[in-house]
Amino acid sequence: MKTQVNEIKISYYGGIKSKNWVKVSTSAQAAEVLFEHWDKSTMQLQETFKIVLLNNSNKVKGICQISQGGIVGTLVDMRILFATVLKSLSVGFILAHNHPSGKLEPSEADIKLTSRIKKAASVFDIRLLDHLIFAPDGDYYSFADSGRL
Repeated sequence: MKTQVNEIKISYYGGIKSKNWVKVSTSAQAAEVLFEHWDKSTMQLQETFKIVLLNNSNKVKGICQISQGGIVGTLVDMRILFATVLKSLSVGFILAHNHPSGKLEPSEADIKLTSRIKKAASVFDIRLLDHLIFAPDGDYYSFADSGRL
């Protein structure tokens, strides 16, 4: 009898050809792409954490939701985040989450998480380009623009 194991895959939904992938060069461009693909009906209700996966030309390969939590927080499992980044063969990524309260200033937990993710990414030679925090109205805070990355 042959040994059987499950295969693990990552998939892309939408079938957009790579020549049509959006290039992201600024936090404003990243924010526009992310906000356009966010469920606005839940932004005031609960925190959601997403990542934007990028190729070597900073073109968006895709957006992946990592977690969805409660009113004041969401748990980000580093193993799930990096499994997604590594399996997609991304060379860069952008973190994003929303604050249902509308407060854009990062919490101490946001700052620590960003630091931990950046440090882990460097081990794999993957670039963390930014961490955006969104208010329900689309305003955002950029770690990179604020010199916190």
